[in-house]
Amino acid sequence: MTEAADHSRSPGSLRPLALLALGRTGADIERLVREVRSKLRREGRAMVWDDLETALRDGQAAMSDDLRRRASVHEAGHALVYTLTGIAEVQAASIGLHGLGMVATVANDCLPQNETWLTNAMAAILAGRTAELLLFGETLAGAGGADESDLARATDMALAAETRLGFSRHQPLLYRPPTAAMNELALDRDLAERVHARLLAAEAIARQLLEEHRNLHREIATRLSAVGIMSGDELREIINAAKCEAG
Repeated sequence: MTEAADHSRSPGSLRPLALLALGRTGADIERLVREVRSKLRREGRAMVWDDLETALRDGQAAMSDDLRRRASVHEAGHALVYTLTGIAEVQAASIGLHGLGMVATVANDCLPQNETWLTNAMAAILAGRTAELLLFGETLAGAGGADESDLARATDMALAAETRLGFSRHQPLLYRPPTAAMNELALDRDLAERVHARLLAAEAIARQLLEEHRNLHREIATRLSAVGIMSGDELREIINAAKCEAG
C-alpha cells in the first residue's frame, strides 16, 4: 500500500487511515486498494493517501442527526467505562464505520481475572445501553438481537460466572458446558434470576460511573458525533484534562 501511494505524509498523519481501517481484515484492505488502483488507472492518475481515506470513509453508514447522536452517546459510554474501570485500553471509538458504532479495545492483562474483574467487564459492555437510558430514557434495539450483541456477551459472561467459572454461591464447584448451561438458563428460573442479578449489578456500576462523569461523557459523545472517529489517545487526553480540572 505504501509503494503505490504518495509518501509525502508523515507517519503521524497516517493515523486517520489506521483508525478508519480498524475492524477490517488484511484481505479487506488489499481488496480495497486493488479497487482504488483500478479506478485511478481509468482516470489516468497515481494513488495518493487521500484516495485511500476517501475509500475507507465510503463505507460509513448514512445516519440521521438523531441516530448519529444516539450512536455517539452509546459508544462514548462504552469508551468511558472501559477507561475508568481499567478493564481495557481503548484503541479507537467510531460511529458509522462498522454498523452503528464500535469501540476497539485491548484487554488489560495485568488485572486478576476475579469476580470483580468480570463484573467490571460486564459493566463496560452494558455501558452503551446504560448511557442511552440515562440521556434518552430508552434504548435502541442494537444493544441486543444477535449473538455478538452487548446483551448477549454480557449474559454469557454472567452465565459463565454461575456455571463455569466457580463464582456462584450455588454449587460453585459444578461445571456445566456452555451449550448445556445456555439450555439450562431457558428452563431453570432460579439460574435465570441469579444471572440477571449479576447483570443488574454490572449495570449499576456503569450507571454510577456515567452519572458521576456526566459532563465528561457528554463531551466525548459530542466530539465523537462531530468527527466520527476518535483515537484512544484523544479519548484519554479528554479524560485526563477533566481530571486535572477537577483536581
